[in-house]
Amino acid sequence: MSLNIAVQMDPIESVNIAGDSSFALMEAAQARGYTLYEYHVESLTLDANDRLYAECAPVTVQRVVGDHFTKGEYQRLDLGRDIDVILMRQDPPFDMGYITATHLLDRIADETLVVNNPTAVRNAPEKVMVLDYREFMPPTLITRSSDEVKRFMAEHGAVVVKPIHGNGGKAIFRVPESGDNLTALFEVFNQTWPEPHMVQPFLPEVAEGDKRIVLVDGVVAGAINRIPGEGEFRSNLAMGGSAEKTVLTEREEEICAAMGPELKRLGLTFVGIDVIGGKWLTEINVTSPTGIVAISNYDGTDLAGMIWDAIEVRVAKLANGK
Repeated sequence: MSLNIAVQMDPIESVNIAGDSSFALMEAAQARGYTLYEYHVESLTLDANDRLYAECAPVTVQRVVGDHFTKGEYQRLDLGRDIDVILMRQDPPFDMGYITATHLLDRIADETLVVNNPTAVRNAPEKVMVLDYREFMPPTLITRSSDEVKRFMAEHGAVVVKPIHGNGGKAIFRVPESGDNLTALFEVFNQTWPEPHMVQPFLPEVAEGDKRIVLVDGVVAGAINRIPGEGEFRSNLAMGGSAEKTVLTEREEEICAAMGPELKRLGLTFVGIDVIGGKWLTEINVTSPTGIVAISNYDGTDLAGMIWDAIEVRVAKLANGK
């Protein structure tokens, strides 16, 4: 199958090729003979005829540090007619710019496959969609009120406070059972973000790791256990965590089985979920999931290839539906 692939991404110059999932997907696409383009979300233009364009640059990639890509001249492409698949891979923040981009990409849904489905991404930010699976979550509070957090802490003790649309482990704070600095922290959070914030009990099990499980079209493709670095409770690899090989617990298999069919139905082809202590679901990552490089390195699976296999099936179905 010959495909034209456009990757909506952050500047390719800044990609860390050692562990970046977007780069791994591009590398695998290139190996299959697909034609690759990269573009930035700021260049999206919907014209007066309802055609969606972007300034796209043809790109080739190679796994050489400091010389990992070659990029041609930018050209104006019709994303509906000139492109077969769009990978929506720029990092959050999940703000109005991100949301607007999903609305624009929705308009070519009958012509071009967008991965992940922009409607589903818009309706399923990481720390919101997960609330549909509360039976697998630790107790969770969504609020802007420090008084509500104090009530929550009276029952659950020390907590972790997270921006509801954050990513990569950034701006996650642990508040001790004494509540030290809670009011000041909420002053900063409320000044920084207009949304409510997520509050959960601190789970000591995080010291044993935070498992990233990747699902491809709703089916488990692989997993890695992420261990916090020294002096840290955050286990994200971007925050200095380390990875180790792992297998799923019975509870984790139950979690994946519960959500897998719905992920596939929604067009969420590449999803990463986070589970602490083998039982506590904390996030469902759909905007720009990561982890496939670390998982492939540890268990020898070709997760990027599995994702492209699933995409090819969806492209064929879209073509047959035209």
